[in-house]
Amino acid sequence: MTNRTRLVVAIAIVAVFLVVEVVGAVLSDSLALLADAGHMLSDLFGLTVALVALLIAARPATDRQTFGYQRAEVFGALINGVILTVVAIFVAVEGVGRLLRPDDAEVLGTPMLVVAVIGLGANVASMLVLRGGSDQSIGMRGAYLEVLGDFFGSVTAIVAALAILLTGFVQADAIASLVIAALIAPRAFMLLRDVVHVLSESVPRNMDVETIREHILGTPGVVDVHDVHVWAITSGAPVFSAHVVVTKELFESGGTGALLDELGGCLSGHFDVAHSTFQLEPTEHADHEEQHHR
Repeated sequence: MTNRTRLVVAIAIVAVFLVVEVVGAVLSDSLALLADAGHMLSDLFGLTVALVALLIAARPATDRQTFGYQRAEVFGALINGVILTVVAIFVAVEGVGRLLRPDDAEVLGTPMLVVAVIGLGANVASMLVLRGGSDQSIGMRGAYLEVLGDFFGSVTAIVAALAILLTGFVQADAIASLVIAALIAPRAFMLLRDVVHVLSESVPRNMDVETIREHILGTPGVVDVHDVHVWAITSGAPVFSAHVVVTKELFESGGTGALLDELGGCLSGHFDVAHSTFQLEPTEHADHEEQHHR
């Protein structure tokens, strides 16, 4: 199943259940269900953004967008992270308000429980659909994390509904909404952290520049390597460039083409870098470069 298909199926599941949860929240006067519905709405929007970003990212490169539109996926994840943050703040404020005004709450446990159980089933189905693509892209990971949060939100709503039915403790609903907000916040932070990491062109977390440098220096004919840069266009798409100082004999023997093939194969095979650029320099050129850094 492609990521596009996964997103379309998940959007359909979430859209149907969103209507069910809103109706259930109105009938039961449950803030926990309303909070989960708000989270579900952010899921629906987030999944749609992820789908649109995925479609845009698939467009070919142009003279104006030389790396293509792959980074659209990162901007989609950024929007998702902001939405999750807003939902978490809103739910937290409303939850505290209900705790301070317990007499205003008349939560009906039975419809709340029924809707929460249905929501749990919908979340499980969406998670199973999205899980296969969560390791492939930041957009799919954001979508999966949103649905995962809904799963725990539904479990929390079920526990609150049971508490209301068994003990009559209606404040369990407000407490559950605060738990849901607490579940949303870390996921929003992690997603925004990953987005900032990509947009700031930091070295991907699974890569070590020193290790890459050691691999290059271990290649026959290589004397030194500097101006090493590793970043990512989007998650799973690392890019590498470096200046490689080689022996004079290698240049004179015409072995630069074979060296480039070997270096590219090393980056691809050991570090999963599909796009690498090497500037080969003779030792006498490297000695007088104006700006020289690691």
